[in-house]
Amino acid sequence: MSTSDAPPTDQEQSFLSHLIELRQRLVRASVAVLIVFVGMTPFMRNIFDYLSQPLMSALPEGTKLLATGVITPFMVPLKVTLFCAFVVALPYVLYQAWAFVAPGLYRHEKRFALPIIASSVMMFLLGMSYCYFVVFGFVFKFIAGFAPASVNVAPDIEAYFSFVLGMFLAFGLTFEVPIIVVLLARFGIASIDKLKAARPYVVVGAFIVAAIFTPPDVLSQMLLAIPLCVLYELGIQLARFFGRPRAEVEPSEAAS
Repeated sequence: MSTSDAPPTDQEQSFLSHLIELRQRLVRASVAVLIVFVGMTPFMRNIFDYLSQPLMSALPEGTKLLATGVITPFMVPLKVTLFCAFVVALPYVLYQAWAFVAPGLYRHEKRFALPIIASSVMMFLLGMSYCYFVVFGFVFKFIAGFAPASVNVAPDIEAYFSFVLGMFLAFGLTFEVPIIVVLLARFGIASIDKLKAARPYVVVGAFIVAAIFTPPDVLSQMLLAIPLCVLYELGIQLARFFGRPRAEVEPSEAAS
């Protein structure tokens, strides 16, 4: 019997079963997003108008956004609606991700499924809300105030969507910092003392991240960097209550 005709080993079968399960989880998550998207398509124009409201309120009255492409007036609202559908279906998407990795976790680790999913979704939405209701109001007025009187400020809707999407992701992920800090402490990856010692590096990293993901002005960078530092400190305080119990930490430290 040749090597190619040999029956698959247990390891190969296990790997194949994991790939099949991963495909099933991805299909379920994609179908959930698609179902929500179909339900939201009749409101595409309203969704985009609501998304563009912070910019429109900062521009002179009567100003409208531009669409330079032939199919841009259709494609951009479509992309915006698809992004909103993903956000709405995010709890189910995260559940599918957790269900895929859960079999490899211990029982006490599986108990964190619901709190992690719920808090992650809540903090991500909170970050997006902070960006929409607070940051955009300051940033767009600040930028529009520097436009000369001879310049007609009318941004392209595709460029605006790309900017908004990047800002939403940046602030949404930033607000996940407390959860990440608590998980690092809970699973013994980093102790409270190590998290405290990392504060100076977190502050520097916060301003680097802000410089990358926000417009090149000090106001925008401060509106991202300061919350990131505050949320990191909040994560340290929460880790005192929800982190790894001392009874679990001391034996491991004694063994080291």
